[in-house]
Amino acid sequence: MSLGHTVLLSGRSIRLTELWMSSTYSGMLEGYPCKRVNDLKVDWLQRRAERAYPSQPVHLVPPSREYPDATPGAFGPVEILPSVFCIGSFDSAPLEPSMDASTLVVAWFQHTPDVPAGENADPALRGIDWETLAQDFEL
Repeated sequence: MSLGHTVLLSGRSIRLTELWMSSTYSGMLEGYPCKRVNDLKVDWLQRRAERAYPSQPVHLVPPSREYPDATPGAFGPVEILPSVFCIGSFDSAPLEPSMDASTLVVAWFQHTPDVPAGENADPALRGIDWETLAQDFEL
């Protein structure tokens, strides 16, 4: 059973088979979101995905960053990432006809805690280059 289907901008249909979501800034007790903090969060998300799926290819979609206040604080300007980070395992038709399917683990940030599906999926997620990043496998 899949959690959702998405059609990439390339036209390829992919299925979401596993999903993990969390609040981007949960557990942040002091300070404020800034470039240094966000770079650590982005790096952590990629490492977590790689550890959770060591035998599958992992791709991190670079997150959008917003700068709501031009006045820099002690750690530089406020920089805000989308409020939810996600790790999803996707599969699709094979890249090579002799194989059974293809797979890719994707880490990304999004603004809402919705399961990505259809055309409502984040455009950055829908823009991944499956043919370059995914890996075929046999059942």
